[in-house]
Amino acid sequence: MPEPIPIKDHEKENRMVNKRLLACALFVVGITCALVGRMYFLQVVEFDYHSTISENNRLHVLPITPSRGLIYDRNGVVLADNRPSYNLTITRERAPDLKGELNSIISILHLPVEDRELFDKAMKQARHPFVPVTLFYELTEEQVALLAVNEFRLPGVDVAPQFVRHYPLGAHFAHSIGYVGRINEKESKALDSVEYRGTQSIGKTGIERFYESQLHGHVGYEEVETNAQGRVLRVLKHTDPIPGKNIILSLDVKLQEAAEKALGNRRGSVVALDPQTGEVLAMVSKPSFDPNLFVTGISFKEYAALRDSPDRPLFNRVLRGLYAPGSTIKPEVAIAGLDSGVVTAQTRVFDPGYYQLPDFEHKYRNWNHSGDGWVDMDAAIMRSNDTYFYDLAHKLGIDRLHDYLAEFGLGQKVSLDMFEESAGLMPSQAWKRATRGKPWFPGETVILGIGQGYMQVTPLQLAQATGLIANKGVWIRPHLAKTIDGVPPVDDHPMPNVVLKDPREWEQVNHGMQLVMHDPRGIARAAAAGAQYRIAGKSGTAQVVAIKQGERYNRLKTLERNRDNALFVGFAPAERPRIVISVMIENGEAGGRVAGPVVRQVMDAWLLDQNGHLKPQYAAPSKPPGYPHV
Repeated sequence: MPEPIPIKDHEKENRMVNKRLLACALFVVGITCALVGRMYFLQVVEFDYHSTISENNRLHVLPITPSRGLIYDRNGVVLADNRPSYNLTITRERAPDLKGELNSIISILHLPVEDRELFDKAMKQARHPFVPVTLFYELTEEQVALLAVNEFRLPGVDVAPQFVRHYPLGAHFAHSIGYVGRINEKESKALDSVEYRGTQSIGKTGIERFYESQLHGHVGYEEVETNAQGRVLRVLKHTDPIPGKNIILSLDVKLQEAAEKALGNRRGSVVALDPQTGEVLAMVSKPSFDPNLFVTGISFKEYAALRDSPDRPLFNRVLRGLYAPGSTIKPEVAIAGLDSGVVTAQTRVFDPGYYQLPDFEHKYRNWNHSGDGWVDMDAAIMRSNDTYFYDLAHKLGIDRLHDYLAEFGLGQKVSLDMFEESAGLMPSQAWKRATRGKPWFPGETVILGIGQGYMQVTPLQLAQATGLIANKGVWIRPHLAKTIDGVPPVDDHPMPNVVLKDPREWEQVNHGMQLVMHDPRGIARAAAAGAQYRIAGKSGTAQVVAIKQGERYNRLKTLERNRDNALFVGFAPAERPRIVISVMIENGEAGGRVAGPVVRQVMDAWLLDQNGHLKPQYAAPSKPPGYPHV
C-alpha cells in the first residue's frame, strides 16, 4: 500500500521565506551602510587628502636643466661649449613592462649585451617620480628612425633633445679645463637634489670641477597637466632656468700650441705664468687625452687603455707630478744664504770637483768632476756649481733652509683654483722624525742644497717660486680663471710676501740667472743664443735613481725610464719680467741642453710678434742706478 503524500505546511514555509528575506534585507542594508559610510569617509573626512593625491597624479612639476656656462681662452676662443644631442630616455611610471622594454631597446638598436647591465644600473639610481632616466646618449639618425618606427611598442620611451658638453680643441686643454661626466651614485647623494634635478652630468676634473657651482646655473621648472598615461596635455606654469656663468681663462691658445710643439712627443710638462698677475698663460701635460670621451660615458676598453698606459696620459704632470727639483732651486737657496747673512755675493768657495763635510770621508760630487776652482755666487749660479751649494746648504742648516724654501711655496699648494694640485714635500727634522722615526743627518742637508734627497715639488710650484724671484717677493697665487661672468677671481687667503732685509739681493740673484743664459761660460748659453731680450734662467738635472759612491752616470747602461729628469725655469725680459716658465721633461737627462730650448721657444712665442720682432711693450727699460754687475 503506497505511503500517503504529506500535506504542505504553508505557514512553516512562509516563516522560512520571511526569515531569508529579512536576512537578505539586513545584508543589503549593511552593505549599503558600509558603502555609504566609506563614501562619506572618502568624500568628506579624507576629501583634502585624496583631492591632493588626485591633483598630484594630474599635475607634475618637471625640471628644466639650465645650459652650462661656456669656457673661453683669454682671446675669446671657445674651449668648452654645449652641443645638441638626441638621447634615449625612459620614464618608469609610464612603462608597464620595464624589463621587457629594456630588452626590446637592446634588440631594436642592436646594442651589445653589456649595455643591458648599464640600463639596469641607470634605473636603480635615485630620482623623482616621472623624471625620465637617460639610457643612451648621442643617438644616430638611424637609431632615432628605428625608435620612431617602434614607438607603439615602447610606452614611456622617448627621444629627448639635450645639450651635452663638447671640447672643440680636444686634448689640447684636457688637463687644465678638465671634463664633465655622468653623475654617479655617490655624487648624487652629495648634490643638492633640487638644483641638480634633471641634470645628467657634473664637472669631474679641472676648471669644470672647481667652478662647478658657477658653471651649472640654476634649474627651471614647468608645471604640467598629464593624462592617465603620464603624457603632457598642457603647460600650466613655466619658470625659466638661469644659465651657468661663462668663464674666461687666462690661457692663450696660440701659446699653448707653441708649448706643445716645443715639448714634442716627450713626456713632460710646460707651465707659463704672468708674474705680475698670477695668470696661467699655458699649461701643458703630455701625453694628453680627448676629454670628449668622458662626457657621455667612456667605454671600459677605452678607459682601460688610458688607465693602463705606461705614459699615463690621464696624469696631470703640472699639478700632480712630484719630482726632485734639482738645480732649479739654487736661486732660492742663494736668496736664503744672502738674507740670513751666511754668505755675501763675494763669498768664495774652492771647488776641486767635490765637497766633503768636516770629519767625513764621503765625497759629494760636482757635476763638473774636474771642478771650477774658486767660485763666488755669480759663478756658482752661472755654472750651477754643486760644491758651492753643498757648502751653502751645510752652513744654513736644515731648519733655516726649510723655512726659507717654504716661503717660496715649496711643500704646499700654491694655486688659487686648481683643486688637483699636490702639496709636494719640503722635508724637515720634524717631518723625518714623524714619518721615518729617525734623526736628520748632515748629509741630507747637503744634497737638499742642490734639490735632491727627500724634496719633491710640482712644476707649478717651481714656476711660482721662480716667479717670486722675478716679482721680487710679491706673492700672487697662480690661477686659471681670468674672469667669471666678467668678475675677476678673489684670493681669500693671500700668502705673505717674501721680504728680504736688503731688497737688492733680488737683483743679485736675477743677475746670476742672466749669466746662466748670456755669459760665455753660462751653462745654458746655447738656449739664449740670438735672443732679442734678456733671459734669467736656471737649469736642473735631477736623478731618478741613486748612483753609488764612486760611480758615474752612464746613460747607455740606464733604462730609459730610469734616466735623469731634465728641468728648466726662467723668466723674461729679465729687467721687467712678463712671463715665467717651468719645463720638466721626464728622463730628458740634460736640463740646459734639452729643457732650455723649450723655454726659449715658448718665450719667443709670447714676446715676439709675427715678424719675429720684440713687441714694444716688452722692450727693456733703462737700468736703474746701482744695478749690480751689469
